[in-house]
Amino acid sequence: MVRPINLLDAIFLSFVLATGSLFAQPGPTGTATTQPGPGQAESSSTAASPPSASGSKATSPPSAPSAQVAGPQASDAKNGTSKDRLFWTLPNFLTVENAHQIPPLTAKEKFKVVLRSAFDPVEYPYIGFLAGISQAQDSEPGFGQGAAGYGKRYGSAFADNTIENFMTGAILPSLLEQDPRYYQLGQGTFQHRLGYAISRMLVTRGDGGTHQFNTSEVLGSAIAAAISNAYHPVGDRTIGNTVSVWWTQIGWDTVAVGVKEFWPDIRRKVEKRHQMRTAYGGNDPTNSATQ
Repeated sequence: MVRPINLLDAIFLSFVLATGSLFAQPGPTGTATTQPGPGQAESSSTAASPPSASGSKATSPPSAPSAQVAGPQASDAKNGTSKDRLFWTLPNFLTVENAHQIPPLTAKEKFKVVLRSAFDPVEYPYIGFLAGISQAQDSEPGFGQGAAGYGKRYGSAFADNTIENFMTGAILPSLLEQDPRYYQLGQGTFQHRLGYAISRMLVTRGDGGTHQFNTSEVLGSAIAAAISNAYHPVGDRTIGNTVSVWWTQIGWDTVAVGVKEFWPDIRRKVEKRHQMRTAYGGNDPTNSATQ
């Protein structure tokens, strides 16, 4: 059951690699880093540096001010979630910026935010796009072609997305008391921040603030891949395909956290440029300066 994720992986990863070096601000050199305490933001905030994906070294995010969340996230800062959207469209409700000592999410809050994200109006055309790619590639021949084939692909893609989101963002995080949020590092070199983002697939924060193996992500995506055998074509219900789907989901989530790490930089750049254009009456300030 090969999904049409590989193409999107390449698109998003290329985007991150192309833009990350432009928007990532180099952090201070020669300064000591500290490990975040139980009350501090872990694997993603501006607190101390988290361990790398290999678990061999710790790279901590720098400490941030108080429990404040900047930008479009400010409206939900008290709840520890956000109303941000990647590229102003895709839900990014479990990413926090400049967060420090924010309270853990309750089980109810974890389910609520995942529900809000999984059934967001933007998700429907997005899933439709994925189903269209799958149909064009004829990635699962058992679904057939035509409107019926597209409908089956759409339904399976929607189920894949929803089940995996609930498994990794609500069900297992609630049972294991793990934090499903991504805490943006926000500073340092591009390579350091990208490595930090990738490491979050293996290292997460518990509700008590301690670093833990990210069982919710690794096991949750595996469970979602196994469940998908119930509604994907019979010919694709093999152990090999299930493992392939599992790794594809983890790969897609890895690309997603890379985008989440650099998206705030991109958003601020665009907003700043828009503000400058507004101040100059809609003209490009760089052109005005040279006249």
